[in-house]
Amino acid sequence: MCFDGAIEAIEKVFGIKVLTQKYYLYALTHSSFTKERELPYEECYERLEFLGDAVLKLATSKILFSKYPNYSEGEMSKIRSIVVSDNTLAQIMEQVGLDKYIAASKHDMKQGVTKLESVRACAFEALLGAYYLDGKFAEVLEFLDKILTPYIEDVDEHFAKFNAKAILQEYTQGLTKKTPEYELVGAYGPDHKKVFKVEVSYQGEVVAFGEGKSKKEAEQKAAYAACIKLGAIKDE
Repeated sequence: MCFDGAIEAIEKVFGIKVLTQKYYLYALTHSSFTKERELPYEECYERLEFLGDAVLKLATSKILFSKYPNYSEGEMSKIRSIVVSDNTLAQIMEQVGLDKYIAASKHDMKQGVTKLESVRACAFEALLGAYYLDGKFAEVLEFLDKILTPYIEDVDEHFAKFNAKAILQEYTQGLTKKTPEYELVGAYGPDHKKVFKVEVSYQGEVVAFGEGKSKKEAEQKAAYAACIKLGAIKDE
């Protein structure tokens, strides 16, 4: 059973005592699990994820506001959008080892649904929502400050790598008013570990390729390679 040892693991990761266990079990429950077992919809993570998303954005905003007193609203928003993305949250969920406790239907477990970035990200946000309902908001903010700060600093230091698509578009439009085009040219591997390959073209010519765990990640990497090749940014 996926839930075996989950509460203990959550307490260890967050360093916060669990009071109302059901919130946390719901936070680790995919909707396919509740449907398979004919359980109420409220017992999957979707409602908690909605709440946790707000907790996460507030915590990230607070960290950015304190850490970068000279940054504008726009600068902080750009960093936050990357930090709270599915890619980052899925990494954190895997980093702390809580992804293995996500429960889904037998069919979806076989299909590897719990390996998907979006599912792991939703479960992480749902856990934040669970702690909020459990009256642990201050403690959650402290936890997020510790775990998010390295990601925030990485994004701030290497912003071009994370924002390459926007940089490339601005650069090409400045030259010719034409925008780059992205095309998925390949995908390989099992469904839960699929790797996507994307090419980016400009003025009808292929400029660069990129690979990633999602189309979005592959496009970002292709854009970054194109930015370097075209001289839009310097290679780090």
